[in-house]
Amino acid sequence: MLLKSFKLSVFLLLCFCFMFNSCKSIKSTTVNTQLLHPAIIPLPAKLLWENKAYKVPKANTICFNDGGKVAASWLHKLLQSANIAATVTSGNNCGNWNITLNPSLKSSLGEEGYNLEITENGIQLNSGTKAGLLYAIQTLRQFFPAGIENQQLSSEQISLAQVSISDKPEYSWRGTMVDVARSFFDLKYLKHHVDRMALYKLNRLHLHLTDDQGWRIEIKSKPKLTQVSSRGSVTGGRSGYLTQEEYKELQDYALERNIIIIPEIDMPGHIYAALAAYPELNCENNSNINPKKATPPEPYSGEEVGWSKFCLKNPATYDFVSEVIGELSEITKGPWIHIGGDEIEDPLYKTFVVKADSIVRHYNKIAIGWEEVTQAKVSDSFISQQWNGKTESVVDVKVIESICSQFYFDHGNTPGQKDVATWCKKDGITIKEVYNFLNTNPMVIGVEAPVWTEKVHSNQAMDDRFWPRLTAVAEIAWTPLSKRDFSDFAKRLSMQGNRLGYMGVNFFQNPEIEWNNISKAEQAGDVFSNFSPGE
Repeated sequence: MLLKSFKLSVFLLLCFCFMFNSCKSIKSTTVNTQLLHPAIIPLPAKLLWENKAYKVPKANTICFNDGGKVAASWLHKLLQSANIAATVTSGNNCGNWNITLNPSLKSSLGEEGYNLEITENGIQLNSGTKAGLLYAIQTLRQFFPAGIENQQLSSEQISLAQVSISDKPEYSWRGTMVDVARSFFDLKYLKHHVDRMALYKLNRLHLHLTDDQGWRIEIKSKPKLTQVSSRGSVTGGRSGYLTQEEYKELQDYALERNIIIIPEIDMPGHIYAALAAYPELNCENNSNINPKKATPPEPYSGEEVGWSKFCLKNPATYDFVSEVIGELSEITKGPWIHIGGDEIEDPLYKTFVVKADSIVRHYNKIAIGWEEVTQAKVSDSFISQQWNGKTESVVDVKVIESICSQFYFDHGNTPGQKDVATWCKKDGITIKEVYNFLNTNPMVIGVEAPVWTEKVHSNQAMDDRFWPRLTAVAEIAWTPLSKRDFSDFAKRLSMQGNRLGYMGVNFFQNPEIEWNNISKAEQAGDVFSNFSPGE
């Protein structure tokens, strides 16, 4: 019995020493792989673990080839956050951290894939694109202890599990939607949201900028939209707007992280905020507002939406739409403009939709709309965003999957959660239900999870609705279906709690996940918060 106890004690000591690098006399790099494997989310398409670790030395060299300079900056910032000294130099395989941009790899890895190798000689990151190299670094980031997020790591030597990864996404569209129209969320929060998206390889941020309650983007040719319409919000919510400079800043910040912003101007319905500022867009006697929950110029602060619409027989309507879309297109760096189009009945609805699609294309952008839009014969380039699955489409176009019963995260994390939406699914949407999403439509290009803000008025509430369910969205959008397993995902997610905590994410601790002890830093951090790699 004493011998068994002694052997167990030695084994536990060895495990502790290797995990925390606190026993310098132990030299072996052969260890129990279960202790080393980081909890990577989303799970890579292909990975092979070795039963060894690479001990990061005190002196390190980051070596990058032509085109890899930006990735080298990201990697250098990562190592700095881990208290690892490194020099950066150009060349081919001239360091123990080697970055190779090889365009020929695009044929096998696509636009966002990468290869990551950790061996006894160091780390190799390879991709055909800059985006792929960034994602290799985001994967590598999860090999480090969670304390790296707010620079709470000790100066002890760090060991990285040896592995071979070849990875690329299942879908090109891996998105979130933030409704800033009902309750406003400012530039600072949106940047934090972008940082968190990037960690989990999400790449599309859809901003619902306008609705009955408020207008949130500056349009200089229509100053009343900010002077009047931005002041409204849902009861208990926040008002405000993004200036054009803030919008551009957010886009630049997101693009550095391979995230494209998609602005939405919801029309021809959900438009009361604009009607209040420009009453000439209404029909005679405000007949386009029914029921009259508010009439211009009074603001609207209720939760119900979809009762207002443009006067579609008024030529001024189309002039307004063209001016707004034209100005928004000029300041939007991505290829898409979302025109809304949901929850509206009007004899001229289909006519309006076709014209709006044409206006977007006139300004060299691609139109997106909620699924009702496909009742009209829109262009082949149009993208439909499915939310209820009830629309009989007359066109065959690409689809973004946002079905409300699995992706509307303004609904509760669990049955009975307070201050949440219940109209689509009364008992909420559990993280397992998100993860179990299956797609059978070959036209689907990806998934997107929206949070509507009738009842979401604070940063903490927005975090609670998005996280950790967004990690499930990230995995189903990135990882091949054949590799997905909820029990395995749940184990990996349980080990992500500390990382989310150190990042200051007010995430919901789902009861279906056996969370490890979760630490929250006094001062939240993020390895790449406010970081710009430059060129």
